[in-house]
Amino acid sequence: MRFSTVHFRFYVPCTPVTRKNEVPDHPNLIIVSPRMKLYMKKNQEINNLYKRFVSDEDHSVFSVDESFLDVTASLTYFKCDTAYKLAKIIQRVIYNHMGLYVTIGIGENPLLAKLALDNEAKNAPGFVAEWRYEDVPKKVWPISPLTEFCGIGNRMAARLKKLGIRSIYDLAHIEPYMLEERFGIMGLQLYAHSWGIDRSFLGQKAGRPTEKSFGNSQVLPKDYANKEQIKLVLKELSDQVASRLRMASCQTTCVSLFVGYSKGQTDKYGQTGWRRQMKVEPSNNTKVLTEHVLRLFEENYAPGVDVRNLGVSYGRLVWNKNLQLDLFSVPEEQIHETDMYFLIDKIRQKFGFKALIHASSLMEGATAISRASLVGGHAGGTVGLGTTK
Repeated sequence: MRFSTVHFRFYVPCTPVTRKNEVPDHPNLIIVSPRMKLYMKKNQEINNLYKRFVSDEDHSVFSVDESFLDVTASLTYFKCDTAYKLAKIIQRVIYNHMGLYVTIGIGENPLLAKLALDNEAKNAPGFVAEWRYEDVPKKVWPISPLTEFCGIGNRMAARLKKLGIRSIYDLAHIEPYMLEERFGIMGLQLYAHSWGIDRSFLGQKAGRPTEKSFGNSQVLPKDYANKEQIKLVLKELSDQVASRLRMASCQTTCVSLFVGYSKGQTDKYGQTGWRRQMKVEPSNNTKVLTEHVLRLFEENYAPGVDVRNLGVSYGRLVWNKNLQLDLFSVPEEQIHETDMYFLIDKIRQKFGFKALIHASSLMEGATAISRASLVGGHAGGTVGLGTTK
């Protein structure tokens, strides 16, 4: 018997804005600086409270504000005959210590617990919902749209609709071998999930992934019309992602670049942006990978169209850090360059990213320095809305 928690959110009527200059002028509006570091600190405190109720093997952090707990072995110890009773105890402990309400989904596996959390608990009395296998027809199948179902994004939803699948009910009643033929093992997993079946368990140790990618993307602070400034940001992104490759002891064989245009703008093909990729020799060398990224950009750049979104991704990874020597380069220089990049990584890990930056990051249009203070893409708390504290 497993249930997932925590998913604490605060709901108020509002108009979403993403820029300071878009904030409406209202006398009752209170503007506070984002404090991601404090948010992460409180998240850790909450997860430490969870560990009072389950062992480390039965506790899994799912995201920055969600965790899974397997309480099977804890019910007897805490003298609870149901997971619901233990959930209410945990909920009360979190509130007493943190002053926060948490929403809780209970299920017979992580999937059902997650679905209960996302689709019912947030609006349920007491912020607790419980979904069992017998609830699948009346609770899982009506979930709409498809993207509200765990594991189905916009792209997958579009592909499913081409097969005539427009609801979770449709997904549960299609021939599973058709899904396997079209989507492989992922298709069979989606079919199982549509019936509430999830055979994963929290104590299961994941092996090294055979296919993964590392990437960084950002929404630029303004529309970028200057080609050289766009290339400057791409160099910074390439540097950051290459560093992540080296930290993971892997190399990429596929470089991907995403460019999104400013709102309302399109190129001569009517596109609002583009994504391109290219196969490369295995590498985690910043200089080499940056050259590949800039080549993709030069080949696909649309003059006269402002850019607002950029993303760099390295995929099809090779899980080793052996240096592939270039026949047309001096081996000693290649080795020296590789050692230099690892040294830069160590300095940044110890003293922070801004301890060692490229001079180009001081130029107009660069964003690496301003982004260095962010935590997970959010303000960490040291920089406010226009002020430093």
